[in-house]
Amino acid sequence: MVIATRVLTLRHSGADIPIAIRVFAPEQDGDAWTCRYEIDWPEGTRTTAAGGADSVQALTVALKMIGADLYSSLYHKSGKLRLTAPGKGYGFPVPSSIRDMLEGDDEKYF
Repeated sequence: MVIATRVLTLRHSGADIPIAIRVFAPEQDGDAWTCRYEIDWPEGTRTTAAGGADSVQALTVALKMIGADLYSSLYHKSGKLRLTAPGKGYGFPVPSSIRDMLEGDDEKYF
């Protein structure tokens, strides 16, 4: 079940392309938990799952993985990916190891 969505915009070949992100409810997987998410990149949907000791940790890790996926993408590096405006961030946290990549509001709040 999808519990959260966000749609970014990619300016590509003179057109705005929606980049949908969907976060699914964490699910118990034996003694651990997983939280699946999807990003609809122009070349196709990428589905990934994050793991955790409980549902909160799995969700938190998933959100950070989304942030890492966005900030490490070629679309981010092109400067053409945005939530509200280019350079303002995407509203996702990232792992501490790549915090130096944050920009705009993300830099202030994450």
